[in-house]
Amino acid sequence: MTTRILLLTALAMLAFAGNSILCRIALRDTAIDPASFTGLRILAGALTLWLLLQIGKTRQSAGGDWLSALALFVYAASFSYAYINLDAGAGALLLFGAVQLSMLAWGLLRGERVSGGQIGGLLLALSGLLILLLPGSRAPALDGALLMLLSGVAWGIYSLRGRGASNPLAATAGNFIKAVPFAAVLCLVMLGQQQWDAPGIMYALLSGALTSGVGYAIWYAALPGLVAIQAASVQLSVPLLTAIAGAVLLNEALTATLIISGAAILGGIAMVLSIRHRS
Repeated sequence: MTTRILLLTALAMLAFAGNSILCRIALRDTAIDPASFTGLRILAGALTLWLLLQIGKTRQSAGGDWLSALALFVYAASFSYAYINLDAGAGALLLFGAVQLSMLAWGLLRGERVSGGQIGGLLLALSGLLILLLPGSRAPALDGALLMLLSGVAWGIYSLRGRGASNPLAATAGNFIKAVPFAAVLCLVMLGQQQWDAPGIMYALLSGALTSGVGYAIWYAALPGLVAIQAASVQLSVPLLTAIAGAVLLNEALTATLIISGAAILGGIAMVLSIRHRS
């Protein structure tokens, strides 16, 4: 892996973790509501990605499709509502676990060969999710946890539909653009409950333009230099980065339950990826 690819990959992982941090800060410390945050994030991401398509010698047209845009919207809306009650680290762990497990489950349903080690890894990852969700003083709120799991499944669907796209940046730009009407409908439905302030708007725009729009563009620039197992495995760092940032920036606790469940979830998924790579 070259220094350029390593740097781009590190920046992309920081951007992915930044999405959780910005959303949690906005919904915990500012007046903005989840619907407004979602709408502004998607709009800012759409504008940023469209502008990125116009940069260069040859302008590109946005692609995407409506089903992928709907999955993107469900991911973003559930993500925002989940972070009303979830710490950044726990939310990122639930999100990442649901994304990877849903994609792995889809592969199994399509008849991918399964080894004993892969089954063991899946069971280990699922046990980690159960440990995190067990009732207790530090267990995440059930409604927030279920919403984040839904967000992860939606992102897994979005990722599966985007596999093999000839121009991932154009497809993502188009999906963000097509997701704007869904976000607008949500904002209209929740009009009576909408509220915002300058800091909340700033965090939403940063999340959409920087950690989503620019972050995805950086990730796509790094992907050609990574083999599939590297691209999948490096994302194991995102929940850890988010938990550390949450502890440092948001004064959130790194509990023993979070550490144990995180080790089980990420370790189990790493087992599945490693065994798949060798077989």
